[in-house]
Amino acid sequence: MLIALNKPYGVICQFSPHEKHRSLKDFVPVPNVYPAGRLDTDSEGLLLLTDDGQQQARIANPKFKLAKTYWAQLEGSPDADKLAQLTQPLDLGDFVAQPAKICLLNQDDVAKIWQRDPPIRERKTVPDFWLQIQIHEGKNRQVRRMTAKAGFPCLRLIRVGIGRVNLFDLGLELGEWRECSQLP
Repeated sequence: MLIALNKPYGVICQFSPHEKHRSLKDFVPVPNVYPAGRLDTDSEGLLLLTDDGQQQARIANPKFKLAKTYWAQLEGSPDADKLAQLTQPLDLGDFVAQPAKICLLNQDDVAKIWQRDPPIRERKTVPDFWLQIQIHEGKNRQVRRMTAKAGFPCLRLIRVGIGRVNLFDLGLELGEWRECSQLP
């Protein structure tokens, strides 16, 4: 069984209760499924859950090089030289992130994004923009760390794809889940 969930902001990627955050159990009332990879509590979007340990490993383990696609709202204005850093190996201190594929999002893409609760802080004097970032590793807070290293603090991070599974193709509203027939 493979389940796709559109995980809201503030939800922790575990089924057991947590003292500060809602858990997956609040959204997916299916027994014996587990997250195939994680999303930070402050990240949103596509999370796959499965009851198959081998499938979980194929999705989560970086050695299988499954593409993970994110939409990141970044502080600042797009600068080609700074953005180019993301497409090169990037030393993050404890590991070197492999090059990412990136592209700026257009207004039609941005229009698909739901409002976050609570909303992000907005500063009228500091611009922001949306960038699509595709990586194959998915280490702890990797996209946020990469964009910060390039000079673009991440204001909001939404995972929109894992392999061939795309959040928008599934039509999942925030907090919704469904069984998924498409394998990543």
